[in-house]
Amino acid sequence: MRHPPRSGLLVVLGAAAALVGTAVVPVVTASGATPACTVEYSVTSTWDTGFQGSVNITNNRAALSSWSLTFDFGAGQKLTQGWNAKWSQSGTTVTAANESYNGSLGTGASVGAGFIASRSGSNPVPASFKLNGTTCNVDAEPTPTPTPQPTDPPAPEAGAPALHVSGNKLVDSGGATRRLLGVNRSGGEFACVQGNGIWDGPVDDASVKAIADWKVNTVRIPLNEECWLGLSHIKPEYAGANYTAAVKSLVAKVKAHGMTPIVELHWSWGQYTGNSAGCSDVHASCQKPMPDMQYSPAFWTSVANTFKGDQAVVFDLFNEPYPDRATSTAAQAWTCWRDGGNCPGIGYEVAGMQDLIDAVRATGAKNVILAGGLAYSNDLSQWLTYKPNDPAGNLAAAWHIYNFNSCSSETCWNSTLAPVAAQVPLVAGEIGENTCAHSFVDRVMKWFDDRSLSYLGWTWNTWNCATGPSLISGYDGTPTAFGIGLRDHLRAIG
Repeated sequence: MRHPPRSGLLVVLGAAAALVGTAVVPVVTASGATPACTVEYSVTSTWDTGFQGSVNITNNRAALSSWSLTFDFGAGQKLTQGWNAKWSQSGTTVTAANESYNGSLGTGASVGAGFIASRSGSNPVPASFKLNGTTCNVDAEPTPTPTPQPTDPPAPEAGAPALHVSGNKLVDSGGATRRLLGVNRSGGEFACVQGNGIWDGPVDDASVKAIADWKVNTVRIPLNEECWLGLSHIKPEYAGANYTAAVKSLVAKVKAHGMTPIVELHWSWGQYTGNSAGCSDVHASCQKPMPDMQYSPAFWTSVANTFKGDQAVVFDLFNEPYPDRATSTAAQAWTCWRDGGNCPGIGYEVAGMQDLIDAVRATGAKNVILAGGLAYSNDLSQWLTYKPNDPAGNLAAAWHIYNFNSCSSETCWNSTLAPVAAQVPLVAGEIGENTCAHSFVDRVMKWFDDRSLSYLGWTWNTWNCATGPSLISGYDGTPTAFGIGLRDHLRAIG
């Protein structure tokens, strides 16, 4: 978020994608009688390495209070994510079990659910479907055989978990999936460089507990590279060892309350006066279009060395890249984003995402890394094409969304986010709106909840929400009209 200073999955997926006709499993019975259940299986879009499918289930017998659909993939397809059901796969067998809100399935009632899967060749329609052990699309079997329930997932770790990437999920050391749901705690990026302290407002244990009381499990902590590195123009009481100690202390408090800390490079060095410049200052006093080679790799080397023994800490490489505002083509912007160097329109040597990943991994740190895309992290359209290499295999995509961003509709989310989320974990590191209400973030949270993805509200600071989305009016956790939406939602699903 460029906060005020304090002093296009039912989609066409790019050129390689093609919508295909709906493939519906026919209903076949021996006697013409209505089958016990019917399932329509549809492939709604496909691309080189995957496809999107859906199932529509109709119950034609006695009402059900819960349901579980099973079918088998026949050509090595692998389920990667799904919505409107609890999806899982064991071997070739795929299971879709009801969510808490759609378990009731009356006589003649129907329910739909969707999924994304990978493929490497042919994509045949499954041969048969079973609903609670009864074969669908044929005459009812006289004695249905109950389908064994899927093995319960491992119990989540207590406290702040050590995290790693598994497929397109974040999981703890026991293999349990973890969603990052929480808030941003702004201040560490600007107060120090402005000579006003290290944080904006209190960061004592009581104020951190107030965050946890919203059923938050993650806190994102924006930082300033010049303050962390202790450059000479920063007041010494707010720089170097003092600044680092303050960050370590806040990280420890966040973890002590069972929450995941995300440390993030927000403001950085480098003079930029081009399109959409936030300031003309060479110092780290505003959001720059890209991190700099002068200090950013050194910042991440130091941060990684500080936290590399603790995989409960997540690294967010750079707040909101926008090289697309400086360059003339998307290819130039994405190349700059990944590779850095002398980027068109940017007057300082850029550190690309690959440079920063290399700096982190060279320390031996295996922490999960987040990398946001272009357009202030709102554009992930070519993130997979330009995805940097992470030798640790712990890279996730970061995305930011506000009601005034370009990609602010479900249509855009379906076309650009869903393919990314099908391959890597996706974390909406900032969600917000400047309306002092929460109708927009309600839509965002629903879309992400339907896909079991992660999101964090901007911001846990007592600002005027009309000039920058603010979740609270007091550090005791008193919400603004905007913050009520996030607080009540997290408490409801927590």
